[in-house]
Amino acid sequence: MADTNWHLNGSSGSVTVHTGVAGRASRAGHRLTIEMREWSAEVTWEGDEPTGLAATVSVDSLTVVSGAGGLTPMTAAERSVARGNALKSLDADKFGEISYVSHELTATADGFRADGSLTIHGRSRPRTIDLLVTDIDDRWEIAAETTISQKDFGIRPYSLMMGSLKVADEVRVVVGVSHAKQP
Repeated sequence: MADTNWHLNGSSGSVTVHTGVAGRASRAGHRLTIEMREWSAEVTWEGDEPTGLAATVSVDSLTVVSGAGGLTPMTAAERSVARGNALKSLDADKFGEISYVSHELTATADGFRADGSLTIHGRSRPRTIDLLVTDIDDRWEIAAETTISQKDFGIRPYSLMMGSLKVADEVRVVVGVSHAKQP
């Protein structure tokens, strides 16, 4: 394979965030599924090996898709309120992007390990992400999952009722993309 770059975005796959609930009244809260609809990533290659990965996500593209659990099913109006609360917690007006840049990509038995830096809410932290790569006919399927502590990035998880119901500190981020093989 000649040196090339892969340009990925929302049409290539998905970036999904799963939240939990915490506090004494956690049974009343919804576990959210959030899609980040505007994102892009670039994978750089040298020969047959990827050498770099850089990704950005637009915080304002956050969309609450569903809420599981709770005392009643989550309505469209509640999803809208949850979106607003999430954007406030993330200070989206000040910190409009989330980014990841790998410093090193290492081959593993199932794909690659990316060692890099994740920046959320204006704070950067080291982050290792395992990328599972599956060869399917004419395309590559790439999957990754990581758990992030909001507090590590200076984010105060949304809470109400004096903290007896709140979004759990740790959120799970799941990425799934597909890329056609080069001819």
